[in-house]
Amino acid sequence: MDEFSLRVANMLVKNDHGDACLEMTLLGPELEAVHDTQIAVAGDMSFQVNGHEAETWQTLMVKNGDTVLFGKVRTGCRAYAAIRGGIDVPMVLGSRSTYARGGIGGMHGRQLKAEDYIEGIDTSRSFDQCLSLPNEFIPHFSAKIDVDVLLGPQLESFTQKGIETILSNPYSVTIESDRMGYRLDGPVIERGENIDTISDAILPSSVQVPANGKPIVTMLDAQTTGGYPKIAAVVSSDLHVLGQAKSGDTISFHETTLAQAHRKLLEDRKRYCVIESKLLR
Repeated sequence: MDEFSLRVANMLVKNDHGDACLEMTLLGPELEAVHDTQIAVAGDMSFQVNGHEAETWQTLMVKNGDTVLFGKVRTGCRAYAAIRGGIDVPMVLGSRSTYARGGIGGMHGRQLKAEDYIEGIDTSRSFDQCLSLPNEFIPHFSAKIDVDVLLGPQLESFTQKGIETILSNPYSVTIESDRMGYRLDGPVIERGENIDTISDAILPSSVQVPANGKPIVTMLDAQTTGGYPKIAAVVSSDLHVLGQAKSGDTISFHETTLAQAHRKLLEDRKRYCVIESKLLR
């Protein structure tokens, strides 16, 4: 859900970008190491190693028998724990993600539960350095989130008033939100009359508007098709920001252009390159 934190956690233990990490939402587990290895936690979540407070955004050594106890997120919604060498879950359709709704991925496609054993691919690999993400790159998660959107593709399904409404008002994330999508609450977005809703492809970032006028933002576990008209799409560079939203947070949508979205994506990719070069030097 937050690709930036995921990728940085992997960088801090010199994993590949596509290696699997542990995604923790709101509250983390208690883990016991059964091998000497290295870990890194990205996000704003409290955690302890053997009862001592530990720091996020850096490499940590853990030894056989050490206990890692995660607490609650302080800000944001999610944190990511990377293990040196990556977590051993099956590759499905080119991804090591777990899709619980479809029963695909690690632990037979489900969330972790008590007494689970998290298998590493090669946790014995280690390196001498302990890396730390420079402060200027550490994100600050806010309960007020701003994202850029491209209007459309079914813009003709909405009145001008409806378009102005979504672009000029914050919407709050409701408790009916998960990895599939965020149901939002706020001013009703006015739709046109006699809308002929035909199901078409759905991708993460789509801003759908059902008959009640309250938008739904599809997230990483989005369904494949849907019939609600889409008023906008969140630019891909802002999806990781949305991934840290939790119930009660507010989201404001700002119109952008395709050229501006491309420039923002390029800046995003350059940032990853800069971070990687600083960590590897």
